[in-house]
Amino acid sequence: MSSSTSTTEAVRSDTRFFGHPLPLMQLFSLELWERFSYYGMNGILAIYLYFSVTDGGMGMEQGTAVGIVGAYGGAVFLATILGAWIADRLAGAEKVLFYSAIIIMIGHICLAFIPGFGGVAVGLILVALGSGGLKANASALVGELYEEKDPRRDAGFTIFYMGVNIGALLGPLLTGLLQKNIGFHYGFGAAAVGMALGLIIYLTGRKSLPPESRVAVNPLPKNKLYLFIVAVVVVILLAVILWMTKIVNAENLDWWIAGISAGAAACYFIVMYTSPQTNSDERSRVLAFIPFFLTVVVFWSMYQQIFGVLTVYSDTQLNRSIFGWEMPINWIQLIPAFFVIVFAPLFATMWMKLGPKQISTPVKAGLSLVLIGIGFLMFLPFAEAGPNETPLLWVALTLAVFVFGELLISPVGLSFSTKVAPKVFQSQMIAVFFLASGVGTALSGVLGGYFDAGNQAPYWLSVGGSSVVLGLLALTLTKPMLGLLRGIR
Repeated sequence: MSSSTSTTEAVRSDTRFFGHPLPLMQLFSLELWERFSYYGMNGILAIYLYFSVTDGGMGMEQGTAVGIVGAYGGAVFLATILGAWIADRLAGAEKVLFYSAIIIMIGHICLAFIPGFGGVAVGLILVALGSGGLKANASALVGELYEEKDPRRDAGFTIFYMGVNIGALLGPLLTGLLQKNIGFHYGFGAAAVGMALGLIIYLTGRKSLPPESRVAVNPLPKNKLYLFIVAVVVVILLAVILWMTKIVNAENLDWWIAGISAGAAACYFIVMYTSPQTNSDERSRVLAFIPFFLTVVVFWSMYQQIFGVLTVYSDTQLNRSIFGWEMPINWIQLIPAFFVIVFAPLFATMWMKLGPKQISTPVKAGLSLVLIGIGFLMFLPFAEAGPNETPLLWVALTLAVFVFGELLISPVGLSFSTKVAPKVFQSQMIAVFFLASGVGTALSGVLGGYFDAGNQAPYWLSVGGSSVVLGLLALTLTKPMLGLLRGIR
């Protein structure tokens, strides 16, 4: 037995972090602070774009601002392709994770110190690229800590996901206060500080991860490296040309990101299915992942409206007065994160207790669509309410329903991705999972463009009702999916 193999086995048998391997704590911490920076910045991005210049914003039209937020969120998930590919073919997941965190920090610094559209453009591009590199590889490294059929696996991903939401709670909490009391750029600066803290904590335990995480699982031959460089240059030039000719612009950017993400996912499915390095069981599982992918797209197209439509809703419809004090607009985003922190341990414990008796992943995914659809329908009773008259407690209850759906699909989906992934496409299968989130996030910006505060009922009814119907349809597909999964649930 090699020293590398024995080290990996020692890590996987570790139980020092609440019954899980200790490296889960280091990845938990890095993801916490990365999400602090991401959600802290994202929490004030929409209002920064549509607030007037005199109020410290950029004065964009509200619908365009919501579309940009959706497109940016989609671009983060689209960037996971590049990050995952570099990890699998060039550098290994751990190195990509580390350097991506540095790029994220630099992006937030640009947002904090470069004024106007230039700072927004450079900052968002860097944060999107860095977040893409970090997201897929952090999840891949969590998967490395467990054997494929380890019953702790879903629980471990749920604990990891709780770290995501602690960051998602603390980030908007602080940046919202800074934006309201001092200014937007101080909020962006706080996001940069949060990412720096995450890097410092990660450095203290970086060497304890399994040795396999530092090498490419399917290394690219050196004589083909030039093709990757040429492809990057071509993509950059094409993006510049499309933007300069206004074929791509702020108004249609969300559609472009959604379309590119969907096309990239389709290509990945084809490559994984036809690869000579993929065996028959792996190809069958790739097919089973397609309906799950579509379910994830629908879910995130709705959930990510928290950063677009629901931020606007908080500004214009929600009664934000708490005992005479008005909470910051973006604090509506704290509510889901709070509920995830409360309920994620309960879900993790439930999956641990049930073990092999728990409901399968396809069933969890279908139920998630039903729940979030019900959540959207819960806005209907106040569709005719006046400005800032919707009770905060009712919206909090509604968002709790959102979170129950989230806990059935997001952390479980990460675990599912690592289980069904062909061995030579580990990080890239997780990138495909995130591409589903990217398509959905970009579409959340598209859907948000149809929201009309003066005529809300059609929006809540059509979006919520569609999700419930699609969730029920997804549940009917669980049996054939389980057949294709060849023993994986």
